Amino acid sequence: MAENRTRPRHRKRIQVRYGVDSPSRIAFTEDVSDEGFFIKSALVQKPGTILQIELVTPAGDTVRLEGRIRWAKKVPPNLLTRVKGGMGIKIRRFVDGEEAYRALCADLNERFG
Repeated sequence: MAENRTRPRHRKRIQVRYGVDSPSRIAFTEDVSDEGFFIKSALVQKPGTILQIELVTPAGDTVRLEGRIRWAKKVPPNLLTRVKGGMGIKIRRFVDGEEAYRALCADLNERFG
């Protein structure tokens, strides 16, 4: 797969809630950037699908956003710890908490380059 990212991603595990109509499923991020993140999950939707996503930053701030699935890889649950499975998400728009998300990314960029 060609590398299309314009911003570096940083490994960061954050609990997220996500879903098509409402954020009802629970998973974790594997990495994050200013423009998107990867949700590690055995339950994936098709690329192009718009998800409602909610996460709480390590500082305790709630972020609500809408993201589009750019790519997805379905992996059996028993292999999820050994094989990368889940969805690459591009942020479309923030509903609430954009400043908190940007602060998280700025902190990661400062600490890890």
